[in-house]
Order: sequence, then C-alpha cells, then structure tokens
Amino acid sequence: MPNFLTQLTQDTWPCVLMAMLGGLFLSFGNVSIQYAWAFVGLSVAQVVTSSIAVVIGTTLNYFLDDKINKASLLFPGVACFLTAVLLGSSVHSSNAADNVAKLRSFHDNLKDSEKVPESLADEAAPSAKDIMENVDVENVCAEQAKKAGTADFIIAVENQRAIKVVGESKLVGMSITLFAGICFALFSPAFNLATNDQWHFLKEGVPHLVIYTAFFYFSLAFVVMAVFLNVLFLYYPLLNLPKSSIKEYLRDGNGRGWAVAAGLLCGFGNGLQFIGGQAAGYAAADAVQALPLVSTFWGILFFGEYRRSSKRTYLLLVSMLIMFSVAVGLLLASAGQRKVSAGEDTKINRIQHQNRQPMDKYSHGTFDF
Repeated sequence: MPNFLTQLTQDTWPCVLMAMLGGLFLSFGNVSIQYAWAFVGLSVAQVVTSSIAVVIGTTLNYFLDDKINKASLLFPGVACFLTAVLLGSSVHSSNAADNVAKLRSFHDNLKDSEKVPESLADEAAPSAKDIMENVDVENVCAEQAKKAGTADFIIAVENQRAIKVVGESKLVGMSITLFAGICFALFSPAFNLATNDQWHFLKEGVPHLVIYTAFFYFSLAFVVMAVFLNVLFLYYPLLNLPKSSIKEYLRDGNGRGWAVAAGLLCGFGNGLQFIGGQAAGYAAADAVQALPLVSTFWGILFFGEYRRSSKRTYLLLVSMLIMFSVAVGLLLASAGQRKVSAGEDTKINRIQHQNRQPMDKYSHGTFDF
C-alpha cells in the first residue's frame, strides 16, 4: 500500500479532483439539509434525503463496483427506499394540513373571545400564514405553548424561528430536500471513482489513491466550500433572513460546541463509510443508514414533531419508517466482497514467488548411525 505522504507528490491529480468533487457535493448537501430541516422537519428530511441518496448513489456504485453486490436483494431494497421517499412527501403534506387545521381552530377560539385581530375579523377561513403574521403573541397560552403539537406551540416556535415556514409552499421545502438528497447521492460515487479509478484516469504504473489520501482531499474541499458558503450566506442570506457579518458570527458562540461536535461525528462517520465501501462495496456502504431512524426518534421525542397530528399522518409516518427499515435490511444482505484487480493479483503472486526460496539452495546432509 502506498504511503500517504508519498501519494501527495505522485501524479494522481485526476483522482484527487474526483475526491475533491465528492467533498463539494457533501458540502452542498449539508448546507441544503439545514434549510430542509426548517421546512419539513428532522424526521422527514433525513429519511427522504437518505432514500434519494441510496436510490441514486447505490445504483451508480453498483455498476462502478463491477456488480459485486447481489442484484436480487439490492434493487428491491432501492425500490423500498424510493417508496419511503414518496411516503415521506405524503407525511409532510399531511402534517402541514394538520397544522393549518390547528391554527384555524385557534383563530376560531379567538373569534369567540373577541380577541381576533382586525385584519382577520372578516375572514371565515384565513390562511395559516395570515394567522401567523397577524396574531398577537400575548394571546398564546403559556401552558399550551409548552405542549408540543398544539396551535400555541406552533405559534411560539414560529416566532422564535429565523426561517418562517408556516404557510409557505410545500413545494419549497420538498425541493430543497430533493436537492440535498441528490448532492448526498453523488459524493460517494465520486469518492469511489477517486479510490478505484474505474474510468482509468491514472497513468499506467501509478497506484490508486488509498482511502486516507482520498479522504484528505475530500475533507479539504469540503472545508473550503463550507466556509465559503457560510460566509456568503452571512452577507447575502436566503429566504428573507436578516443580514449578518463575520464579526457578529464570532460574537455569538451559542451552540458552537454542538456544531463542532456534529462536524467531528460527520467526518468520523464518512471515514468509516468509505473504509467499509472499499471492503464490501460502496453500494452496500451507502445503504447502512441508521441516521434517519435515529433522527426521526430525536425529532419526535425531543423536538415535538408530529405530536397531536391526525391518524392519517401517523399511519404514513409509521409506513415510511417500516419501508425504510426493510430497505436497509435488504441492502445490508446484498453486500459482497471486492475482488482483487488483475494488476494487484499479479503483483501479489510476484511477491509470494520472490519470498519462496527453492529447495535446491539448501544443502542436504546424511546422518550415519
């Protein structure tokens, strides 16, 4: 195996650029999903993006890895992931409708108590966005606001949000989620190409990039793009967010420790994913996605997502998680073992032959008794 420092000076730039492209895709995906969380919630965003990543990424990696995974299990698993994406979209739409119903009920209660804002007094069924923009926060019950899933809770949370999402088009949230999923789908195949050179970028005799060298360039590109995008969005924010500056960013360190911890965990997880992909195939490594299942429980238990929703929403949510779990199981079962390439096999045989000393080099003595 080539030394990491040695490879930094070798002519491997085509594969280096492919590894860096993978880092750029992951950086775009991570920034996008943070906006997706605000629009569709942690539970749905993670399942949908991961499912898209597996559907596209697994299919690409299957062919790049010379079909080492079992197609009879792999593609039914991909179909289950695709079904999970569609169910996730339905969960988001159903939950949005539930929230509108809660806010209109809140509006009706204000009407009965004659506390309804003048701008909404003549509207029989105002939109959720109108209610959010015109309601007086003082009318929110402090006790009810502590109960996840109530209209008071939704209003209180929305007033604390930097990104206002209630009443926004469902298409916006799902579009951001789909874009994040596509970015996540492409970073693993790019890394696969960087380490295995299926498109024969490297000159003859130049060894492939080892995982650690490729991961170094992957991480370097990720960091540079992440810093650039975050500084850009400080001064030119999206979705009507207030402008900020680097000075204000450095002054406000609230939650910075959690952000650093999340970054370290992300990097550690990606490294393990690539090591596993090199051993058992990137198609299977892409599929081992416990993240959405864990994040869904976080979203429901700790952040109050989908509390007090309709039975239809709960049915869709459970169906999405079951379909996702079945898909993960199928793709795990499809894992194969990477074959040694012809060139590497010849090299191994040559080394073994050199280390095997012929018997005629040994002198044979006779012993008389």
